[in-house]
Amino acid sequence: MTAGTQTVMRRKAGAGRRAPSVSPMTAEKALGQAFARAAQELLALPLRVVSVSESKMTLSDLPEALEDRALLAVLDGPAEGMGLMVLSPPVLSALLEMRMMGRMSASPPAANAAARRPTRTDAAISADFIDAALASFEAALVGDPALIWAGGFRYGSFLEDPRPLPLILEDTGYRVFRLVLDLGSGSAAREGGVLLALPAEGRGWIVEAEVPVEEGEAPQPAGWPERLEQAVMSAPAQVEAVLARLTLPIGAILALRPGATLPLAEDTLEQLRIEGPGGRLLARARLGQHRGFRAVRLVEEGEERAPAPGPGGAPAVATMGWGGMDAPTWDDPVGGGETAMPMADMAPMDMGGFGLDALGEGEAGELPPLRMGGM
Repeated sequence: MTAGTQTVMRRKAGAGRRAPSVSPMTAEKALGQAFARAAQELLALPLRVVSVSESKMTLSDLPEALEDRALLAVLDGPAEGMGLMVLSPPVLSALLEMRMMGRMSASPPAANAAARRPTRTDAAISADFIDAALASFEAALVGDPALIWAGGFRYGSFLEDPRPLPLILEDTGYRVFRLVLDLGSGSAAREGGVLLALPAEGRGWIVEAEVPVEEGEAPQPAGWPERLEQAVMSAPAQVEAVLARLTLPIGAILALRPGATLPLAEDTLEQLRIEGPGGRLLARARLGQHRGFRAVRLVEEGEERAPAPGPGGAPAVATMGWGGMDAPTWDDPVGGGETAMPMADMAPMDMGGFGLDALGEGEAGELPPLRMGGM
C-alpha cells in the first residue's frame, strides 16, 4: 500500500468518528485560569483553584460580603466604570512572602501579623499581580460577549476601610465572583479567598478573534482600526488646573500649619493653567462656577483680561458669586455678571482654606473665606 493510499484510508476511517468534546470557556473557568497563570508567571507561586462561584449583588449588599482585614483594591474600568477586588489575608500574605523572600514560609503568619490592616505598601506590591490576573481574564474571553463587562479593568487605588464603598462605587448591580484558592505546596500550602465585583451592565466592547488569512500572510485582528480608536478614546487622561505656584523659603514651608495663609497674586483667578503630565501647558482658563460646582472655563489665546483697576488705579482683588443656577452660566469674576456660556461640569475642587475676601451676592456660606495678600 502506497503512502498516498494509506493517507486516504486514514481519512475515511476517521470520517465517522465523533469530534472530541471541548468544554466551552466560561467566565468562571477563565477567571480561575487567570489567577493560576498570573501566580505562576509573575511569582512562580503554585496556585490551584478549589472553587469559583458567581452571584449578583447590589451595592448595599457588597460591604457585607467582604472578609475582615482583607486588602480592598478599587478597579478602574472602561467608560469610568469601577469595580472591586478583595484579597483575603492568606492570599495577601502569600503574595508578600513571594515578593519579599521568593518563597512562602512553612508556617502560616502569626495571628497578630494576620490581623493587621493592609497598607498602601501592601497594595502597591500586589498591584501588578492584580493587573496580570485581570489582563489574563480579559484575554481568555476574546470574542465572548462576557468581555463587555469583564474587559478593561485594572488596579486603580487602595481603600483602607470598606465604609466609603457606597460613596465610591456606582449604585448599580454587580457580578460578584468568589474564588477559593490553594496557595503553595507541601508544608507551606494554605487556603485563601478572592472576591471580584464588576458592574453587571458592561461598558466595554467585544474584541473579535483574528481573521483567517491565506498562507504566508500575517493574521489581522477583526475590526482593528475601530478597536484601536475605542482603546485610545477610552484611555484615561489626567489634567490639572493649577491655580498658582509659590516659591517659599524652607523655613516658611516647615512652619506651615492648618489655617495658614499663603500669598497669591491678584490676577490668580484669571491666570489658571491647564497642565498635562510633566507640567506641559495645554490651555489657559479662568476660575468660576457651574451649577453649584467650582469649574474652570477655557479661554482662547489673547482672551485673558487683566483685573479691573481698583481705587487709585491698583488692580482690585477679584470677587466671584457662587450661588446655584438652573441654566448653564458662567460667573464672570471680573465683570461680576452672569454671561450665558457653555461650561464643562467638574467635581468640586478641594480648596483647603482658600476662598475669597469679598464674595459676590449669592450663597456665600458655601465657601470659606480666601485671604489674598500681595506677593
